[in-house]
Amino acid sequence: MIAAASKLELVSGGNSAALATMAASVSSLQISAGSVRAPAATEYEGLRKCASAVRVPSTGFPCVHLCQQQQFRRSARTGVRAVLADNEVKVSAGAKSEGGLRGKLGKVVLAYSGGLDTSVIVPWLRENYGCEVYCFTADVGQGDMETDGLLDKARASGATDLKIADLKEEFVKDFIYPCLRAGAVYERKYLLGTSMARPIIAKAMVDYAKEVGADAVSHGCTGKGNDQVRFELTFFALDPTLNIVAPWREWDIKGREDAIDYAKKHNVPVPVTKKSIYSRDRNLWHLSHEGDILEDPINEPKEDMFVMTTDPTKAPDTPEYIDIEIEKGYPVGFKMVQSGDPMSLDTEKISPATLLAELNKLGGKHGIGRVDMVENRLVGMKSRGVYETPGGTILTLACRELESLTLDRETMQVKDSLALKYAELVYAGRWFDPLRESMDAFMEKVSETTTGTVRLKLFKGSVTVASRLSPFSLYREDISSFEEGSKIYNQADAAGFIRLYGLPMRVRALQQRKAQQ
Repeated sequence: MIAAASKLELVSGGNSAALATMAASVSSLQISAGSVRAPAATEYEGLRKCASAVRVPSTGFPCVHLCQQQQFRRSARTGVRAVLADNEVKVSAGAKSEGGLRGKLGKVVLAYSGGLDTSVIVPWLRENYGCEVYCFTADVGQGDMETDGLLDKARASGATDLKIADLKEEFVKDFIYPCLRAGAVYERKYLLGTSMARPIIAKAMVDYAKEVGADAVSHGCTGKGNDQVRFELTFFALDPTLNIVAPWREWDIKGREDAIDYAKKHNVPVPVTKKSIYSRDRNLWHLSHEGDILEDPINEPKEDMFVMTTDPTKAPDTPEYIDIEIEKGYPVGFKMVQSGDPMSLDTEKISPATLLAELNKLGGKHGIGRVDMVENRLVGMKSRGVYETPGGTILTLACRELESLTLDRETMQVKDSLALKYAELVYAGRWFDPLRESMDAFMEKVSETTTGTVRLKLFKGSVTVASRLSPFSLYREDISSFEEGSKIYNQADAAGFIRLYGLPMRVRALQQRKAQQ
């Protein structure tokens, strides 16, 4: 405000005495990033009078309007309406006395799973921020067992309400399929299952926050993982005015036993499910496993850890064939076939979520889609994860094999190079970044001819291509054949091409020979 007042004086030649008084009045308010209070009546009146003496250039309006609209309207609100660079919730001293131990928030939307952590977060938010807690659960294909009884659990923990949103179709169509079309794979192996799910969940939370009039959102991500970044970047992009509360970065709870003690102290029913030794995340695209013996990269995963996929050695002894139909880079249908059956472009069309669910069952039966990798987390550390992505592995191969027919060399190389950056952006939680959205426009354009059918063979943990068919195929048998007969390609033309293409190598060799003489 002081700097702004000085700027007005320089630009307009305003009343310097009034500006000085205004600056002193603003200074007396002690407004800072960590302490915001409403101006007293006498202070506000003094500012109003001083501001009236200064006119905003080009408009002629009194500066009081600028003050009222830009600063005082915000500072007069007790409570929290700022998300600062350090991502800490800032509250006034007055708000703390009216609210919880850490301040006052009105309504908070919490990403809720019903597990121990999020069950404990509900009373913790109420105790520390004196707020109403609205729980939100996104159904992205994690299974009915994950969502059964959640409303009762949430209310028993002290939540005002719970919303469960079925996002499966939107998740596959608007998040998974764009990544699939782009060929996005992080560090050669990871098909981005968790990375794609977080933005749609966070987006739905922002929508729910608007619906209930919430002024904050909260999540149960730890301070060491990638998910905290993915959630919060989406919040920033879609509603930067929302406060963000990340309990794992604030509270004194250090582990499961502390959480259980806190739950008992606050009469929160502790989930009685058996504690898994692994940290898992599941959605319609994949299932991830981390922790326990996997934390030492020397240890082989135990077979009883896997859920979606059969042990490849125990998979069926007979291979199965499947035709995947793709339109403009997006899968639209599939059908089971026999080896040697004629190929066509008339598979049964089904919804994206249904298609993926069916391929998960089929791929899982054959032990397809297991990945064990050590990856570089966004926050700097390395971590080991084991992923099961049966349907996604099948679709990824189908799309890439169809592109081998429909894309020329230059386009394929550029697309592959952009796919690496695309994957990095998604992994880092930058789904709503204009750069990723711009890349999507490129991917949509180059995939206009990625239409056709790919036949795949599924057998004991492997998926291999058997056949490809596309009306836009750039492959010409008459040109590629070793037999003579093509009127387009004359083998004698190759001699001139080779001489020109190899000219730099010939020149270099001649110079080296001359230098040696």
